[in-house]
Amino acid sequence: MSVIRRYMQFVKPYKWQIAGTLAIGIVKFGIPLLLPIIIKYVIDDIIGSGTMAAAEKKEQLYWLIGMMLILFVIVRYPVEYYRQYFAQWTGSKILYDIRDRLFAHIQQLSFKYYANTRAGEVISRVINDVEQTKNFVITGLMNVWLDAATIVIAAVIMMTMDVKLTLVALVVFPFYAISVKYFFGNLRRLTRVRSQALAEVQSHLHERVQGMPVIKSFAIEPVEQKRFQTHNQNFLQKALDQTAWNAKAFAVVNTITDIAPLLVIGYAGIQVIEGNLTVGTMAAFIAYIDRLYNPLRRLVNSSTTLTQAIASMDRVFELLDEKYDITDKKDAVECRDVAGDIVFDHVHFHYDIEDAPVLKDVHLHVKAGETVALVGMSGGGKSSLVSLIPRFYDVTGGRILLDGVDIRDFEVRSLRDKIGMVLQDNILFSESVRENILLGRPDATEEEVIAAAKAANAHDFIMALPNGYETKVGERGVKLSGGQKQRVAIARVFLKNPPLLILDEATSALDLESEHLIQEAVEMLAKTRTTFIVAHRLSTITHADRIVLIEHGEVIEDGTHEELMNKQGGYWKLFQVQQLDH
Repeated sequence: MSVIRRYMQFVKPYKWQIAGTLAIGIVKFGIPLLLPIIIKYVIDDIIGSGTMAAAEKKEQLYWLIGMMLILFVIVRYPVEYYRQYFAQWTGSKILYDIRDRLFAHIQQLSFKYYANTRAGEVISRVINDVEQTKNFVITGLMNVWLDAATIVIAAVIMMTMDVKLTLVALVVFPFYAISVKYFFGNLRRLTRVRSQALAEVQSHLHERVQGMPVIKSFAIEPVEQKRFQTHNQNFLQKALDQTAWNAKAFAVVNTITDIAPLLVIGYAGIQVIEGNLTVGTMAAFIAYIDRLYNPLRRLVNSSTTLTQAIASMDRVFELLDEKYDITDKKDAVECRDVAGDIVFDHVHFHYDIEDAPVLKDVHLHVKAGETVALVGMSGGGKSSLVSLIPRFYDVTGGRILLDGVDIRDFEVRSLRDKIGMVLQDNILFSESVRENILLGRPDATEEEVIAAAKAANAHDFIMALPNGYETKVGERGVKLSGGQKQRVAIARVFLKNPPLLILDEATSALDLESEHLIQEAVEMLAKTRTTFIVAHRLSTITHADRIVLIEHGEVIEDGTHEELMNKQGGYWKLFQVQQLDH
């Protein structure tokens, strides 16, 4: 299916609004087409009249000008207003629908997609490219047809006045069509390349704005300036390539359309001299040439605009065509009444087929209500293992059972609804503290929010903020300390109250006071629910029911803290390295 046909699916619900806008537009563009006829009438029938007296000629002229003023001032104003308003209204509604669809789509794309795609690239397509497609609605579905209708109406009127002179006026049309087809065939590709280059600038800028503390702390502003200049220069070159080709097209097409008035003036002048044509008709024809070729020149502009719009459509639908890695099976069931018994049944996993396996034949049974700590060196596969439980990724071998059912048999959203996660770097949105806690359960009451904050040892610091629970936390929670962010993240899990809990480095990189408060909240949160704790700091997990040592994607040891210490294996060695045995 062509991109235009696909785009028309978004346009279809507004077909009557577009039809109404076109009808109003025909009236708007039709009114000025009366002017050449008036010029002819004034010159031939009023000024050139040999039977009317001067006073009668003036009276006729006053009546004519008066009626035209009423038409142009009273009628044309509301027509012009409503044409512009409905055109923009329709275009904006279509863009709203497309962005709504895109946001729903990007929410379903997997972590794998976002690991391989920069955020700025996605933002560029949802904002810039979608905005460019509006020109297809305004220009392609409205202005082009109105300009075409203007040309047809003008040509028909000219035919009624003089057929031969009309044919002279239209003689350059074939050359116009050939030049448009030649030049604008390549413009779509150049425009698409330009859009991609702009997206790369935006992606780079988005990353650098987020990473500004790193740039400043390493004092690498000159280095980053050069890197930005590289991306900016690439965009400039692509933009100039497109501009150069566009300029050639305009130069050729406008030269062709400028020839037509000269031909008409020359031929009409000869006809007037020979007495075959009135001066009024010649003046009217010259005026109609302007009405005939101005729309043609606008069509050249429209061709450029439409080419840009179609190139942006390509990029929008390319994003919409991204496949979902994680999907519901046709017969998937809702996940409900979870006890929390989890079995990793000979699980294998790799992120990409060509990559080395991250997990190899992991077999692990976690009973309902157990707290299991996953430990080991960085890169061993601990975080990858827990990310399989909410199906951020799917196993590439084996299966994961929840209460005896393969998790792939559950609806993804209902499965994730039963899982609470607290990560090392929890993302808070720039809204208020209250709204960030409400992410755990958006329909919760104010009392429940406060209760969750108290359980997470967060209520006291929240009340000390300038506006309490209504304090805006800034992008990614930048206005809060690391410990405060963690406690807000824990509060929203308390509010969610899920049967399964995943804590991935939830207390690392925090000061002792924050760690103590968070550890206290975490232990309270872990009661009565199945809990997975990923930790580097072994002192924080000695209380766990079981400790599992994972190295190079394999389970090496499994037991309580005392059992593994007595065994004096890999866990014992890690403990010694951290000098925590005393």
